[in-house]
Amino acid sequence: MQIHPLKLMLSPTFARCSSNLKPYILKTKPLSSSSLDFSPWSGLQPWRESPLNKNRFWGPNGPQTPPSSIDTNGTSLLDSASSLAELGALVLSTSDPLSKSKLSHLAFSKWRNEKLPIGIYDPPSRPARPPKPELVSPKEIPAPKDSGMPLNAYMLHNLAHVELNAIDLAWDTVVRFSPFSEILEEGFFADFAHVADDESRHFAWCSQRLDELGFRYGDMPAHNLLWRECEKSSDDVAARLAVIPLVQVRQIIHK
Repeated sequence: MQIHPLKLMLSPTFARCSSNLKPYILKTKPLSSSSLDFSPWSGLQPWRESPLNKNRFWGPNGPQTPPSSIDTNGTSLLDSASSLAELGALVLSTSDPLSKSKLSHLAFSKWRNEKLPIGIYDPPSRPARPPKPELVSPKEIPAPKDSGMPLNAYMLHNLAHVELNAIDLAWDTVVRFSPFSEILEEGFFADFAHVADDESRHFAWCSQRLDELGFRYGDMPAHNLLWRECEKSSDDVAARLAVIPLVQVRQIIHK
């Protein structure tokens, strides 16, 4: 029976036979075998095997492929990239949110279509970001009545911020831990790249609706809570897998 790569990474036996690895990938204390038992989500394999989702426009009946009037052409930025890690680094280095969203989809598509290797690449110290929104502490985020935006636009802006952070988080995980692809195995990186593609589509939908309401992402301040926690787990893959989803949920339920 094939053992899940995370089980291997956290097991005492694996830790003993991998003493030559950088220590940060083995920071987590060994867990008992019973605590590692889990029931996979029944939709996981269908999601992994699903075709590329090009429904990046929200039409009158829900998600659809963009109209011909919307630019869906590729970009030369990705032409020379030869690995998933390099593609991810290019996305992380893109500051314009809509361009980042578009590049995220193109990067995942290129990797899947061309069957590129995971590769190894250094991530930027922090993802490139636009001048707006201004990043402030969570306590400084204006209440809806003080934001200058109607409630629906206010909520969409907050959701767009979560989605943009999720794009960066997924690609940072791919790039930052790319030196350990032999340990984590390809499925780990494929899943995170797929997540980045999904999140980029969600951001595109939020941005489209904000524009239809007369607003845009950046029209009100946002916080940097998620990326702050991401930086704390930059040297510990197990911590990132465990902690970051909790922070993402906290962001959503407190909006």
